[in-house]
Amino acid sequence: MNNGIEIDPAAAGAAAGVVAGGLAFFFLFIMMLGLFLQLIAWAGMWKTASKAGQSGLLACIPIVQFFIWAMMAKKEAWWGILCLIPIVNIVIFIIIFNEISKRFGRGLGTTLGLIFFPFIFWIILGFGDAEYQDA
Repeated sequence: MNNGIEIDPAAAGAAAGVVAGGLAFFFLFIMMLGLFLQLIAWAGMWKTASKAGQSGLLACIPIVQFFIWAMMAKKEAWWGILCLIPIVNIVIFIIIFNEISKRFGRGLGTTLGLIFFPFIFWIILGFGDAEYQDA
């Protein structure tokens, strides 16, 4: 049964190409945005760790950063291993980020910021006027 509508195969292929190209551009944009935000977070982590007397470079390396964060929070380095255990790591991250916030004279707001908006709050701690309190 023909309802009178004819589809040009070349036009359909071109439309599919436009849609695929648009989706590829969208995903590429999202990936580039994620990379940009990660680079910003790394810069803040580097500076924050340096303020705390830790190696800034090590604070930017995945997995190693868990141990650096634990030491910044004045916890034993083995707390970094706890960050690798599923479910347990959620609680450990909250404790560590809260202790880091306290060490910089900040409160719960900074802890929540480090959890939900790290690319902003690591920059605030690292490049802001907050001083690390070793005691």
